[in-house]
Formats: sequence, C-alpha cells, structure tokens
Amino acid sequence: MKYGSGSAVVEVNVPSRHALFQAVRSRFAQGDGFALATLNLDHLTKLPSDPDFAEAYRAQDLVVADGWPIVWLARLAGHRLKLMPGSDLVIPLTELAREMQMPVALVGSSDAALAGAKAALEACAPGVDIVLTNAPAYGFDPTGTAATDICGMLQASGARLCFIALGAPKQEIFAAFARQRCRTVGFASIGAGLDFLSGHQVRAPKIMRTLALEWLWRALQSPARMVPRYAKCFAILPSLTRDAWRQR
Repeated sequence: MKYGSGSAVVEVNVPSRHALFQAVRSRFAQGDGFALATLNLDHLTKLPSDPDFAEAYRAQDLVVADGWPIVWLARLAGHRLKLMPGSDLVIPLTELAREMQMPVALVGSSDAALAGAKAALEACAPGVDIVLTNAPAYGFDPTGTAATDICGMLQASGARLCFIALGAPKQEIFAAFARQRCRTVGFASIGAGLDFLSGHQVRAPKIMRTLALEWLWRALQSPARMVPRYAKCFAILPSLTRDAWRQR
C-alpha cells in the first residue's frame, strides 16, 4: 500500500506481524542490518515539506502501519495490513534478540528513561544483553558529529539491534544515516516506546487503544503539543481517502 504523492510517496511493505518477525529473524541470522519505520498520519503530514525526512523514509528497509487510519486507508484500497505500533514491537523484538543472542542498544529519550527502559526489558526478557544506552544532548543533529560518534559506539559495543526513541523525523533520519555506517545493526524507530516502558510517559489504557482512541488520550495529556498535530492529521485525511479509493 502506497501513501502520499510525488517525492513523498511511502510504501508500507510489511503487511503483518508474522512477516515482520520473519524478516528480522532472517536478517539477524544472515548478519544483515535493517532500518524499520512505523508509518502514521503525523509522518504523512511532515513528509511533503521535509525532503530529508522523505529521503530517510526511502532508505527504510521495513515499513509497517502504526495507526488505525493507515490500516483503514489500506482496507479502502483493497489491501490487508495489520496494526503494528512501534511501542508494541519493543518487547517482542527484544525477546527475539535474546533468543538469537543479538546484543541490544537503546538510543534517545533521556538517561533516566533509558535506565528505566533497560531495567524493564531485562525483566521482560531475562538474559537479554543490553550493551549500550545513549541519550543524545538537546539539539541532536541526526547526521552530525554526535550521530557519527554514536555509530562508532554501536560498532564497538557489538550491538545488533538498536531501538531509536528520538521522535520523527530525527529517529528515521538517524536510522538511515546509521544504517550506512553500521551494516550489521537493525535500527527500529519506536518513538515513545522506551518512555512508556520506563514510566516516564503513560500510555493510553488498552480499552482506548482497542477503540482507536489513543490519539484522544494523547491529546488530553498534552493538548498544546498534540492538538495542532492531530488537526494537521485530520486535514490530510480527505485527500488520502481519495488516493486510497483510486488505488482500489
């Protein structure tokens, strides 16, 4: 399923959880890295006006549907996609890394959140080897000197899976940048996933997620930041709906 237009077209190329974990398992086994992005409406509002973000998305190896609107638009176009929010992938990917003895790195958020996330992952997946945690300073340039330094740390640590919690578009841009320098590392951009694990952010209750109301929870938690973001998301839905109908 393709979303957007012109140079900002993005394709969700992994339709199901089974397909995703099969692909990741295969890449781990073969010693190959990857960049994993979780597409949502907020990304689609940013892509047309941010060429660096669009270029970074084109460099992602695996793209999944993060958000019910992405799934519903795919169904309208005649495609079947499973919902796979980045936050829901952190623990299962960590368990897979533990099973295959792949060392893990955590990059982004804050030192306190990373410490909490590390403890939570070690409790959920006993025996997992978390070899690096790094919270970049405020104003982090995802293709600058600090990004190059983190790539060096990743290579020295032996990490094979790196969770990136920098928010869009920085995390996807860093993933594309680091993917070229750390060829055996899998980069998973997971937004607030580590903050949820550490308790530094509270995720919407399961009933709200089931009813596709997680956006409302987040808007109520942080209205000044989230209400304008969701307004932009709702504004692009009519054109995306027309595009999905044409693809059908």
